[in-house]
Amino acid sequence: MRLLHTSDWHLGRSFHRVNMLGAQAAFVEHLVATVHEHGVDAVLVSGDVYDRAVPPLAAVELFDDALHRLAGLGVPTVMISGNHDSARRLGVGAGLIDRAGIHLRTDPAGCGTPVLLRDTHGEVAFYGLPYLEPALVRDEFGVTRADHEAVLGAAMDRVRADLAGRAPGTRSVVLAHAFVTGGEPSDSERDITVGGVAAVPAGLFDGVDYVALGHLHGCQTLTDRVRYSGSPLAYSFSEATHRKSMWLVDLDADGAVTAERLDCPVPRPLARLRGALDDLLADPGLTRHEEAWVEATLTDPVRPADPMARLTERFPHTLHLVFDPDRAPDDPDVSYARRLAGRGDQQIAEDFVAHVRGAGPDAPEQAVLRDAFDAVRADDTVREVAR
Repeated sequence: MRLLHTSDWHLGRSFHRVNMLGAQAAFVEHLVATVHEHGVDAVLVSGDVYDRAVPPLAAVELFDDALHRLAGLGVPTVMISGNHDSARRLGVGAGLIDRAGIHLRTDPAGCGTPVLLRDTHGEVAFYGLPYLEPALVRDEFGVTRADHEAVLGAAMDRVRADLAGRAPGTRSVVLAHAFVTGGEPSDSERDITVGGVAAVPAGLFDGVDYVALGHLHGCQTLTDRVRYSGSPLAYSFSEATHRKSMWLVDLDADGAVTAERLDCPVPRPLARLRGALDDLLADPGLTRHEEAWVEATLTDPVRPADPMARLTERFPHTLHLVFDPDRAPDDPDVSYARRLAGRGDQQIAEDFVAHVRGAGPDAPEQAVLRDAFDAVRADDTVREVAR
């Protein structure tokens, strides 16, 4: 069975105020053409279809067009909700859409109930694990710890239990939206840290033939059977070196996996430039970036006059300007943003406590801070979904 694994469409998202709907529509066109050209038997979409719980109308219309076109091909699609989606909104009409071969899996209670597709070698069971927010699904899975590893582990226990009751030789595919240990994040994924931990071990997914992951925006191979497709488009300059693609996965009669990367259309390349303004404007080696979307970090010791206007004369698609004067790390004039770079909310809070009272928080105080950040993030998730 030939599968096309994609994820993280983020329909409705912009790129530094640039409307990406046209590029997203071009990706949908490419997806449909790829399904037809490569004889795909099933399309897998591993979450974050939309960029937010209440997407703009234009994004909903594009999603509707994608569903109609995929259904028109007669090729089944299995799709889960991600942490950016409203699972309840995305799942509206799932029962009816299911009849058209579009299988939306957004309800955590259905993790152990597969979509069954058949080829000449028998059945393949597709299990959809939507994004599982620990604080919201702990009761459903009966876990004592409200963290990612506990709820995903419980969901996979249901998958393995269902699979054990099926005919010997039944092949299996899991779609999941999670941060798995070994994956490389970028700046454009929303933080899902709970209890100070965001990642879960890849071993949670043992026992199935292929795991189609979503959430991280870079295409990655954690093992031969556990892969991220990444987002089809770049949504931050941290993705400037990414090769945006999808996985074309062949699952043979015994469940062995072979995979090939298929490139996605690039609306415009990205470039991250760093240096003094005059150097960036004069450097002949930067000619290749003149039509790229540019993030420029200026290292001038004194902020130059009209930097954006001068940059856009050479690089008309400059979207982001950063000032980072070359100074020693202990220079008192180093910017607040630079001092905080690479620090998470927990560490910033702990540093603040140390600054105020002369000593950092002890273990119980660290736990209080962790619980507070977890509660706020979970509450934000509930409020967004309830809008």
